[in-house]
Amino acid sequence: MSTVKIRTISALEKCFFDDSLDEKIVYTNATALTDERFSYQIALLLDEMPMGGKQVVHYKLESDLQDQIRIARVDHVPSMMPAYPEQDENYLRTEPGLYPDLLRPISQEDRIYLVSGRLSSVWVDVFPDDTASEGLHEIQIRFFSETGEEVGRSVFMLRLIPCRLPKQKLIYTQWFHCDCLADYYHVAPFSEEHWEIIESFLKTAAANGVNMILTPIFTPPLDTAVGGERTTTQLVGIRTDGDAYCFDFAKLDRWVELCRRCGIEYFEMSHLFTQWGAYHAPKIMAEKDGAFVRIFGWETDAHSEAYNRFLQAFLPKLREHLRQLGIENHCVFHISDEPGEGQLDSYLKAKQTVSRALSGCTMIDALSHYAFYESGAVEHPVCATNHIEPFLEHKVPNLWAYYCCSQYNEVSNRFLSMPSARNRIIGVQLFWHNIAGFLHWGFNFYNNQYSQSPVNPYLCTDGEYFVPSGDAFSVYPAPDRTAWETIHMVVFTHALQDLRAMQLLSDQAGKARVIEIIRETAGMDISFRQYPHDSAFLLLLRERINSEIEAVYTKRK
Repeated sequence: MSTVKIRTISALEKCFFDDSLDEKIVYTNATALTDERFSYQIALLLDEMPMGGKQVVHYKLESDLQDQIRIARVDHVPSMMPAYPEQDENYLRTEPGLYPDLLRPISQEDRIYLVSGRLSSVWVDVFPDDTASEGLHEIQIRFFSETGEEVGRSVFMLRLIPCRLPKQKLIYTQWFHCDCLADYYHVAPFSEEHWEIIESFLKTAAANGVNMILTPIFTPPLDTAVGGERTTTQLVGIRTDGDAYCFDFAKLDRWVELCRRCGIEYFEMSHLFTQWGAYHAPKIMAEKDGAFVRIFGWETDAHSEAYNRFLQAFLPKLREHLRQLGIENHCVFHISDEPGEGQLDSYLKAKQTVSRALSGCTMIDALSHYAFYESGAVEHPVCATNHIEPFLEHKVPNLWAYYCCSQYNEVSNRFLSMPSARNRIIGVQLFWHNIAGFLHWGFNFYNNQYSQSPVNPYLCTDGEYFVPSGDAFSVYPAPDRTAWETIHMVVFTHALQDLRAMQLLSDQAGKARVIEIIRETAGMDISFRQYPHDSAFLLLLRERINSEIEAVYTKRK
């Protein structure tokens, strides 16, 4: 029987096939609050066989928490574009290849294939519930050959602190693409099958900290080639009668009810004008003379009288309906995504078109130029993290942040080619700088650039050389129509939990004390460009935060 070497490691490690097991740092004990998701990994290496030899193993979980533990196999996914040609030094690797990311759920009956000389890992998630007692819990996972012989074991000691994370204050949206779900599973948009799939993916999004959802009142005009179309996903029904419009909000009602049931609290209405300049109307479909036709789109000038007349009819009716649903104060509106420096005039003109109808509403847009805020064009900017310094220097209130493919030098991000510590550090950064909201565009974007065609996410993780792998989507569409999680999404979830833990301690002991702990642990002040790059900092910081939370709890008790 071949030897299986086992090492218990943190969730911040990544195990590539050609990595050395000896280089992975042992991690066998930690603390957690009683209602947070805690994760770690078990690295496995089969040796004493010729290269290419394989062995099948099964695991057996033994713990008093075992009903609250889920195990996944870390699958490697292909990346043809892990990074741009220009990058900083804080990447794990940048060459095309296979990258560990997909968390494929496995049961104790499932096979785990080990190949000689290739490092692999399994992912362990602990979800404590109300039955979990405070104190120390042993998690033992043993691995057996198919003949029943034990080939190795992992033991982890998790101590639960009797405190709960506070409600997440940060508003977090990761754009939800309904059309991509319909396209991938080959179902009709907003058919019963589609609604079931949407619900499953919404639950996964909410479980990972998403509390605001992109709501397709019209098919979102995002990542679409000029003159092209994405599959119609329009929640608002429209019927035209001459110059008059009749609106049906039944699908929107169902959407809001479903989102609330899944844990979504905030709603962002899809953009009212096209991306990168607000030059055109989005695709809008309506029933006209008994046919379902496009009444606005790329052929429609954003500032045309016809589209303006439509908006003046539609937006008051929409607002009235949102009030009836009791969510108007939990809604935001968009003008146009990512306007460029030379597009200020067009953006302002588009905004002026709807300013009266949306008076009193919160309007947000992703941007990179302080001039847009300074001009008054955007009252609530969502600023790219590599352009955020002027916004911070001017102490812009209720500031949001975002990153996407363009934030690849110095700042944090979640590309598969980056260390997980570079992903998780965002929680500390958001806390330090009082960021009110965070946006990321790709929860489940399964198209190539400009949505010219869909891609198979299991074969193409970069949208056909569109963006570095890890940017376009955070979940995989599973065969059973659920969402399979990824390392880069769960690590971001850990960052949000860090943020909430710091929030808890801040409520207990003051923000100055939390900043002091961060500064002492890091040996520096934290900015979006300057921060510790190692995993040890994040693990130690979280233990220090937990220790102080527990001390306050014990004292008050």
